[in-house]
Amino acid sequence: MATKPLPINALLEDSLSEPAIGTTDCFRWHATPVGIAALWSNGSTPSTPPFDHAVKEGLEVGLDLSREEREFHQVNQGLVLLFHS
Repeated sequence: MATKPLPINALLEDSLSEPAIGTTDCFRWHATPVGIAALWSNGSTPSTPPFDHAVKEGLEVGLDLSREEREFHQVNQGLVLLFHS
């Protein structure tokens, strides 16, 4: 039986096909219906989600994510760090 993607993953994948709201050294930034998504774009996926690094780079594109809830998802496009209230 094939595994169905999680509904949130489908939302993220749709949003990641839209133009990015910003780009930093390690991430492409996207506004999604569920929060701000940081798509890892710097080579191989890190072994642990680099949330602190994303918070620092988010400031470069005008995003203060320091107080947001955090979660990560693996989607077809790669590792996504999701920040939401």
